[in-house]
Amino acid sequence: MTNQIKTLLVANRGEIARRVFRTCRDLGIRSVAVYTDLDADALHVRDADVALRVPGYLDADAVLAAAKESGADAIHPGYGFLSENAGFAAAVTGAGLAWVGPSPRVIEQMGRKDAARDLAVAAGLPVVPSYAVDEDPASFAYPVLVKAAAGGGGKGMRVVRAAADFDAAVAAAKREAAGAFGDDTILIEKYVERGRHIEVQVLGDSHGTVVHLGTRECSVQRRHQKVLEEAPAPALADELRERIHTSAVTLSASVGYENAGTIEYLLDASTGDFYFLEMNTRLQVEHPVTEIHSGTDLVALQIAVAAGDPLPFDQAGLRFGGHAIEARIYAEDAFGGFLPQAGTATVVSWPEGARVDHALESGQVVSTSYDPMLGKVIVSGRDREAARRALVAALDDTAILGLTTNTGFLRVLAAGDEFAVPGGIDTAWLDRHDVPAPDPAPARAVAARLWLDANTAVGGPFSGDGFRMGAPAAPVVVEFTDGDVVVRGGGRTARSKDPIARASRHHVELAHQGQRYVFHRPDASADHGAAAGDGTIVAPMPGTVLDVKVAVGDTVAEGDVLGVVEAMKMELALKAPYAGTVTAVGAAIGQQVALGAELFVVETEEA
Repeated sequence: MTNQIKTLLVANRGEIARRVFRTCRDLGIRSVAVYTDLDADALHVRDADVALRVPGYLDADAVLAAAKESGADAIHPGYGFLSENAGFAAAVTGAGLAWVGPSPRVIEQMGRKDAARDLAVAAGLPVVPSYAVDEDPASFAYPVLVKAAAGGGGKGMRVVRAAADFDAAVAAAKREAAGAFGDDTILIEKYVERGRHIEVQVLGDSHGTVVHLGTRECSVQRRHQKVLEEAPAPALADELRERIHTSAVTLSASVGYENAGTIEYLLDASTGDFYFLEMNTRLQVEHPVTEIHSGTDLVALQIAVAAGDPLPFDQAGLRFGGHAIEARIYAEDAFGGFLPQAGTATVVSWPEGARVDHALESGQVVSTSYDPMLGKVIVSGRDREAARRALVAALDDTAILGLTTNTGFLRVLAAGDEFAVPGGIDTAWLDRHDVPAPDPAPARAVAARLWLDANTAVGGPFSGDGFRMGAPAAPVVVEFTDGDVVVRGGGRTARSKDPIARASRHHVELAHQGQRYVFHRPDASADHGAAAGDGTIVAPMPGTVLDVKVAVGDTVAEGDVLGVVEAMKMELALKAPYAGTVTAVGAAIGQQVALGAELFVVETEEA
């Protein structure tokens, strides 16, 4: 690196901050972390050479002050937070610091979906048909997609299938976009029912070179939030792949793009047509699969470009090989509506033999204050099938206890017939299909035995292993009743408030006598969302009450919205289970509520 950056502040948290710090260590660059009170003891804080407190990750002035105090000469924004904020980028460069990202001008142009669409059209790229915001919704050809013009990550997006639902969808998308990006501008586009999400990683320097680093496929999504990503995108004809590559480089070069960015496309699975969707003017969550496929360190390349160095290769100098797949581990109940979860991760065990980008350790508290992603498990293989099998094995070896995660769901999905078919899942597949949840009973029984072993004598004829002189081992009997577990074996009986039921809400591998058992889904006895049987509506996830629409004594119809709860930028409307009268309201706007907290009670006239 010709123009060495000596101290780099990462204006972010969690796994992305740790990822950047890893490259800093490799390059001999001093690293600076910022943190809030909630993250005072977080892993990314301990990973950095220097750590400074800020009131919030969106506080641009505080981040700049931390950079000055620490002696940083560059800022890497990561993704999310201030990463696509042109004003912050301008403030960084205005302060004489290097900005590890594209110029503020390009962020302003390409970081907004509306402006980027116009530039894509000017560059000759195909775009999804759209409607003007002030057009009559009754004239639209449904379904349509309402989406935020700013930001990304699936925030501020709603599929609308009828004119009657349009206004409510727009209001929700605007509210979510304002909260996530500080900008509630929206776009309205045709919604492609069976589309594939294809991306191209691009990289440009200040010397006029722009290259692509291949394709990614991110079609495995739920509610526009990516779940599995892979590189390269499979099942694309060579001619189509080349056209997609060329269009990405053409658009990037036309705006003078510098640093790392991603061009996103929608491929219509039924027609083979592809459309420009947007550009992400930052590093992507899924960048590891591209790094593996292209044999590059994107963060190191970002830092070199920010320092003014030319790229060390041209397009012909890049070599691609193998296949990589990434699975995002979320704090969410994937078998219960993908609702965000919170709690203490009592046990965390990441797989060996896989790349794991994470910021989660045993004993760590996971709150609803930030994005629910806990980490990423990334694997590779000589081809897609080898990589897929490696992912299944890696997820078998991933264990997070103490709060519900989607790890078991990912394992079932990766092992399923649908994902085994290259390009076989479209962006709405998860919204149309339920992923089957295996029976956790075998795992519960084995876990019960292990629990018995851990809670009885360690040796002798009366130990929990059931050994008896001159006779076969005594059987182990496991009974589950009303949340209790009773285990009988080895001449002893042990009773507990069902630690096995609690454990089986999470995905964990347990080995016993050469056998493998995997917990896959939340337990049937665990907390649920709205309990409509007696008219009591509880918080289906821990979060914040955004809206309360009723008061005690109000008459409501079945399906009327009583209030709205938000967690991790996901909104959920709580609706009346049937017609009746509101007899209790335990929610207030701005209130923090726990999972299962009683928020509303609706009673029928007969009741």
